[in-house]
Formats: sequence, structure tokens, C-alpha cells
Amino acid sequence: MILIALTGGIGSGKSRAAAILEEFGAHSISADTLAREVLERGENGYNEVVAHFGDEILNEGQIDRKKLAEIVFSDSKQLAVLESITHPLIRAKFVSETRSLPEASVVVYEIPLLAESISRQKQLDFDHVIVLESKAEIRINRLIERGLSTKEAQLRITNQHSEEQRKKIATHLINNEGSPEELKDALSQWWSKFISPEIAK
Repeated sequence: MILIALTGGIGSGKSRAAAILEEFGAHSISADTLAREVLERGENGYNEVVAHFGDEILNEGQIDRKKLAEIVFSDSKQLAVLESITHPLIRAKFVSETRSLPEASVVVYEIPLLAESISRQKQLDFDHVIVLESKAEIRINRLIERGLSTKEAQLRITNQHSEEQRKKIATHLINNEGSPEELKDALSQWWSKFISPEIAK
């Protein structure tokens, strides 16, 4: 099994890149999807988060992710609490899902906070770590297009590690400041150079 971590700051284009890699034959897993799953009603993550943050984050019995985001992205201590609850659960789900795949699989793990996890020595063993690079202003514009305000976008970027910190964990840096076609071309070249030879062994 080949494990590829795909990371980058919020708005750097990770989901688009993961979809492209799936076209090349990879199995994609999203940490954001796993994060939603561990906060579903009845899960341990749900119970722990509600116990800490209170019923005000609930909407019709479900955790309102927007309300929760407003709390944690304006208070780094609360963000740390949320991550201490969810990160171990997300990691366990990732390990479980990869173990269910064929041994010859190429797995891409779309994980926004890889640099932050490694800084707390909770890293997984990856064969490759792709870091997508985009200037902050480009990422902010992308987040505004998704519906966030400028303030919300800036807060989320501020609460993540810097580009320089992400570069330190990268085995490969890929620029994503251009068009989707340019990103696909860059990833295609990377796949041909690093993954195709491994698959052919």
C-alpha cells in the first residue's frame, strides 16, 4: 500500500487535487469527512464535544458545525480542546478504513492539519507528503467564493500553521495558484514520476 498525505492551508485546493488523484487510480479519504462522522449523534466525539461546549452548539439535536466553528476559530484554547477530542477519533477511523482496502491500493489522505498533528507527534507514516501552495490572498478569495466572510476566512487561516511550517513536512511541493488544468498537469507529472514506477514493481 502506498500512503500519500495531501495537505495545505485552507483554500489551497486539496479537495480538487484529491479528486484528480482519484482519476489516476488512487483511493481518496477526507479527514474533513471523518471529522463530520465522529461528531454525528451517538458517536463518542459527539458526546464529548457537547459535554464540553454545551447545548448551545446544537440544532435539532445535531451539532451545528457553523456555531462550533464560530467558537473555536475565535479562541485558540477552545480549538485545542476540540482537536484533542476529535483528532484521535479521526485517526482511528482512517486506520480502520485503510486496513479494509486491498494491500496494493494507493491511498490519498486529504488532511488539512497534518503539520499541526506532526507538531504534537501524532503523525502517521506516509510514503509521500504533498503540500499544495497558494498565496494567502488567493486562498481568501476562494473561501469567500465558498460563502465565508473575509473575517471568517482570515481567522481560519490564522489558526493554521504557516506556509513555511507546512513546507518543512513536505516531500513534494505543488503550486496551485493557476487553473484547474494546470493543477491536473502538475499532479499528472508527479504521479508519473513517483507513483507509476511503484505500481509497476
